[in-house]
Amino acid sequence: MSTVVVTGGAGYIGSHTCKALAKAGYLPVSVDNLSTGNRWAVKWGPQEVGDIVDRFFLDRVIDYYQPFAIMHFAAYALVGESVFSPAKYYVNNTAGSLNLLETIRKHGISKIIFSSTCATYGIPEDLPIRESTPQFPVNSYGWSKLMVERILQDYDRAYGVRSVSLRYFNACGADADAEIGEEHDPETHLVPRIIQAALGQLPYVEVFGTDYSTSDGTAVRDFIHVSDLADAHVRALEYLVDGGSTAAFNLGTGTGYSVRQVIEAVERRIGHPLRVHSSPRRPGDPPKLVASPELVRASLGIETCRSDLYNIINTAYLWHSSRLSTAMIVHGRGAKDCVGARDMSQR
Repeated sequence: MSTVVVTGGAGYIGSHTCKALAKAGYLPVSVDNLSTGNRWAVKWGPQEVGDIVDRFFLDRVIDYYQPFAIMHFAAYALVGESVFSPAKYYVNNTAGSLNLLETIRKHGISKIIFSSTCATYGIPEDLPIRESTPQFPVNSYGWSKLMVERILQDYDRAYGVRSVSLRYFNACGADADAEIGEEHDPETHLVPRIIQAALGQLPYVEVFGTDYSTSDGTAVRDFIHVSDLADAHVRALEYLVDGGSTAAFNLGTGTGYSVRQVIEAVERRIGHPLRVHSSPRRPGDPPKLVASPELVRASLGIETCRSDLYNIINTAYLWHSSRLSTAMIVHGRGAKDCVGARDMSQR
């Protein structure tokens, strides 16, 4: 089997990609410090616990497993936190990536898939967002990722390390087999927080901003199913294997949904309304972020067949329901103990 080292392989998108890699015949080796990842999510290959800022650790892992390519997900990704703790993001996301690149260059590895973000675009003037849209991040998270994109371009020109940078829009949903899903602590993403409210783990859904210049006043985002994202990474790897040149692609669907539309989709799934609390806008949140998926479809043959809103909500709901049921069984809780579980999740 061809081995691929997957940094951040215990994380949400990384673990789904490890499953996709294994299905395609590769051996994924997960490298994760478990600061935000989950040990239980590593199911399709070896796990090595360590940090990408530790070059000696990386050197040992790559020397032992001899991968032919790298998929690089390891990063901090809380936009708000990056504003107040920029050093954390530049040390881990940017310097850590440079550390990784120097290590793989030493070992003669010339293929890397990089987990980038639509946050590199900042607040775009025109929609949909194309790969040619100017990149002006408005937070340290976006800058930390954009810097790595630029470093990757230089590494190709100087050292022949070819890369594909994939700029995600809103990743969501869960594995169709409910083997893995989205579980962060704290949870900040929209879809899982709405579902947590639906399951009684949160008292209400918090909506940040109801006065945007959109059809219903709430922000509009492009939601893409995590399994479609995972498959895109495998396609990007095969693109490099076939001799493809360094490139960057948007990963979105081209369709935007408002926060209210997503809440209503969950309400239809569960059959009753949810409590909603309106809060002020968060600084730097654009009114709309919608991708143009044309280039990635033409270049990699990507089709986001799992990313209709119903499938996103359904797979996520089934995953969170199964985790809640498992937790109750493990801790000997019955249905009457749901209030206690809700209180624990909010600490």
